[in-house]
Amino acid sequence: MNSVAAGDRRAAVVIEDDLDIRNLLCAVLEQGGFAASGAATGREGVDAVRQEHPAVVTLDIGLPDIDGYEVLRRIRTTSDCYVIVLSGRTDEMDILTALQAGADDYVLKPFRPRELRARIDAMLRRPRIGQPVAPPASVTPGASGGTAPASPATTEAPAGAAAGLLRNGNLVLDGEARTATCSGVELPLTKTEFNLLHELLRSNGAVRTKEELVRVSRGREYRGYNFVSRTDERAIEVHIANLRQKLARTSGDPDLITTVRGVGFRIMPRSSTSR
Repeated sequence: MNSVAAGDRRAAVVIEDDLDIRNLLCAVLEQGGFAASGAATGREGVDAVRQEHPAVVTLDIGLPDIDGYEVLRRIRTTSDCYVIVLSGRTDEMDILTALQAGADDYVLKPFRPRELRARIDAMLRRPRIGQPVAPPASVTPGASGGTAPASPATTEAPAGAAAGLLRNGNLVLDGEARTATCSGVELPLTKTEFNLLHELLRSNGAVRTKEELVRVSRGREYRGYNFVSRTDERAIEVHIANLRQKLARTSGDPDLITTVRGVGFRIMPRSSTSR
């Protein structure tokens, strides 16, 4: 546990109707250096997020008043905090719905506290657009008991990468400012969408496997388990589908990101005049 002065601790909100689980989550977050507070209903949770401006929120789906998906949508109207859904629901559609509604991660109950801490720390290493990089809240190398995943394979980066700019036709990505524009229009990308687009662009036309992209979404410093499940890969497919839609709205080029069947995805090279 880090030694953090109470006034300097980041806020965290736990939205969970089960008292025992809520207390456990608050304890895990407190050990990670957060000032954690709990909410037993969805409405209380939304109010707590508006009042406390937390860095991290954990959210149950099966709440007694409004379901977690609606809570997540309301949170996203006022906050860009990191949201981890913790749920006993294992159906793939529940997981995909949560990710599409704006969740950053989905963890099944019963969860492992050290894994949850590792996931939170990995998220905090990947700042939102315009945010400075925050140091991890708690984990030191090897603290979660897992080993670091292998880094995705790399290829020669396109011209401009050294300056933080990646270009492909009408698409320009600024890695330092964490912005992406297409045909002069800034794309409203989530954190994960930006990271995936960055990896595909810097690959300069090379194929990236779904497993590699799962690890990109987790972060290279991730200290959780290495296993990549079918659900993890399906989540990448959802993020890629969302990216395609956003790119198509500005460039009219829905095939910019192509699927390599049975392998993964790649970005097709485009000239500056391509549409």
